[in-house]
Amino acid sequence: MSSTARPTVAVAFHSGYGHTAVIAEAVARGAAEAGAEVISIPVDTITDEQWAQLDAADAIIFGAPTYMGTASAAFHTFAEASSKRWYTQTWADKIAAGFTNSGAKNGDKSSTLGYFFTMAAQHGMHWVSLGVQPGWASTEGSEDDVNRLGYFVGAGAQTPVDAGPEAVHKSDIATAEGLGARVAQQTAFFRAGRAALAA
Repeated sequence: MSSTARPTVAVAFHSGYGHTAVIAEAVARGAAEAGAEVISIPVDTITDEQWAQLDAADAIIFGAPTYMGTASAAFHTFAEASSKRWYTQTWADKIAAGFTNSGAKNGDKSSTLGYFFTMAAQHGMHWVSLGVQPGWASTEGSEDDVNRLGYFVGAGAQTPVDAGPEAVHKSDIATAEGLGARVAQQTAFFRAGRAALAA
């Protein structure tokens, strides 16, 4: 792939009830609108071909709902299966980022984002933060602010447990789009820098 080719961003996610899938779609949309080629991979049904797509991608964005203070069991199964890549450091120097959703406003989502960060670090990847100041943090703010829940490590979303995927908050969707765009942009910068050093 040439240095001027579009970066490839993979969104590797699990969604239990559809809410996190909405966030994953927003992340993918943001990355695509920022110029990346995007591959979305539901990790609970991952195939050998999709593992190969992750191996070939320039960036991987991890996503899962937060259940009982961490990523879902299906995501943990995927993470453990990725140990074959860890052993050979197949994903080393790729860009990484993460997102999660829970029913509570906080819901211990930082634990899940931290889990993604640690997983990425073990793979030798470079983590990209959300890069957005917290919204809804003053008397003039509102729940419609981007990053309304105030996360820094990645994108955090909140959806009532008794509501369907259509209830995912528009602010959380916008925040997820911003994460996808930031990852696409940072990946393009990283690729260009690597190409310049190799020239």
